[in-house]
Amino acid sequence: MINLTNENFEKEVMSSKKPILVDFWASWCGPCQMIAPIVEEISNELSERIEVGKLNVDEQPEIAIKYDVMSIPTLILFKDGKVVISEARISNGKY
Repeated sequence: MINLTNENFEKEVMSSKKPILVDFWASWCGPCQMIAPIVEEISNELSERIEVGKLNVDEQPEIAIKYDVMSIPTLILFKDGKVVISEARISNGKY
């Protein structure tokens, strides 16, 4: 799993050869902590097909603003530098 920052976002996300799932989260966010094991499982089980990164919105607010992240947790799937899917709700504890 990649820790995303302002410094590496372009390289790791926009220039990624594989699709990359970005988890926008914060340490104080209860629902973010609830989905963390699921995101980790996705990272482990699908590592050959996709990358997974985590972006702390408190530490990197510029990126969250750029992608209109209004609530957390938010998961955004990027492919070829473009947003493919953006999801910000939890249903039955699963995305």
